[in-house]
Amino acid sequence: MTEAPAFRLQDIALFERPVTLRLPFRFGVVTLTAAPQAYLRLRIVLPDGRDAWGSAAELMVPKWFDKDPALSNEQNFAQLRLSLRHAVEAYAGDTAARTAFGHSAAHHAALVQQGARTGLNALVASYGPALLDRAVIDALCHLRSIPFAAALGKNLFGIQVAPLVPDLAGFDLGAWLADLVPHRRIAARHTVGMVDPLREADLAPDKRLNDGLPESLEGAIAQYGHRWFKLKVGGNAAADLTRLQGIAAVLDRSPEPYQASLDGNEQYDDVEGIAALWQTMRADSRLRRLCASILYIEQPIKRAAALDQPVTRLAAEIPLIVDESDADYDVFPRARDLGYRGISSKTCKGVYRAILNGARAQYWNSQKKTTGFFVTGEDLTCQAGLAVQQDLALVAALGLTHVERNGHHYVDGFGAASALEQNAFLAAHPDLYHRDPHSHRVRLQIRNGGLDLRSVMDATGFGAEAEPDWGNLAPMQLNS
Repeated sequence: MTEAPAFRLQDIALFERPVTLRLPFRFGVVTLTAAPQAYLRLRIVLPDGRDAWGSAAELMVPKWFDKDPALSNEQNFAQLRLSLRHAVEAYAGDTAARTAFGHSAAHHAALVQQGARTGLNALVASYGPALLDRAVIDALCHLRSIPFAAALGKNLFGIQVAPLVPDLAGFDLGAWLADLVPHRRIAARHTVGMVDPLREADLAPDKRLNDGLPESLEGAIAQYGHRWFKLKVGGNAAADLTRLQGIAAVLDRSPEPYQASLDGNEQYDDVEGIAALWQTMRADSRLRRLCASILYIEQPIKRAAALDQPVTRLAAEIPLIVDESDADYDVFPRARDLGYRGISSKTCKGVYRAILNGARAQYWNSQKKTTGFFVTGEDLTCQAGLAVQQDLALVAALGLTHVERNGHHYVDGFGAASALEQNAFLAAHPDLYHRDPHSHRVRLQIRNGGLDLRSVMDATGFGAEAEPDWGNLAPMQLNS
């Protein structure tokens, strides 16, 4: 195994760019129409003076990290900027040479505590260091001229079970990382938001965008060939049932098999509420095929109560996973003890947390001689370019076969990015993107329901050979 190098961090800079959605995206308690995207760039320096630059990007999504209805979207954005400021100050103020994982582990507990003192929950507090860690990973891969998956297999990042996951003390992490088999193609699990039109006939002629992209579930299936879906529900069992009947009517038209996940987005107060919906779904003949296709239910219970009650009875019928409740490294074992079987991987929560949770799933499965514990790939509207490619590189390196992808459906291509940036990513990743012949915009390329990841997995760096057009970005105002 290659020894993980230690280095210092320098020249950390933050930027942002507005992102406007082409379609409104309803999830949980918010209908999203616009949000800024954060960008981060930094330099790592080895003791011998060699250095390299790394980058990362992530949308600043309101009402997901903190769903307090008293907070405006602007206040949610300010929370995420504060999380970034805390992380930049902590990492930049540390002059010690550490491994990539060492930098993350050294500041984790203090950043969670600092967040709590300044009104940031642990999920918000994770946002800033998650972005920094990704840029560090990118820089180290560039320094060693190696793709992310290869670096992960060699544990070039220096990932350890101590001090963050002591429950893995008996697990051979290095051997597991070396045995990971990355995928070079992955199925795109299409998100059906709560206000998404289901059929083309649902679209009024004067409301159509006519931008060459699908505007309904029916249209997305026709254009992309989707066979994997993520279905949002809203906490009102009667309304959810009606919505699911409409979705099933569209999905069941195809003779081809399909698979789906059900996403509660914390909209149910307790396990009894989601259990009642599931029982009603199973009793509805119109949902028979849909129910048979559902692999798991994602975070149906509000995070304030999700880890305070067992879900074992419902989990015996359908696996449940945690998503928003995944605010720290200790969550997955706590959730497992309550009956949950899975946990989401999201780069916005942390690359190392996803990797170590994957190790936990493998360890628990080997102990119990089962395959019942798992990590899933979920999207937080990852945008074209760095954000989507780093997330794809992570889940593909972990061996996942499908991932929720929705950024390309709700935002047109690279959004407000310059032609220079669009062209750079298209040239570097012609298997992942294509140019629309009519609009000339560069967009994600989904064929037969899947994404070709060859250039992503072979890229020197963290999933991307291209960079944002830094001149097209505004410096982030961290004091706002």
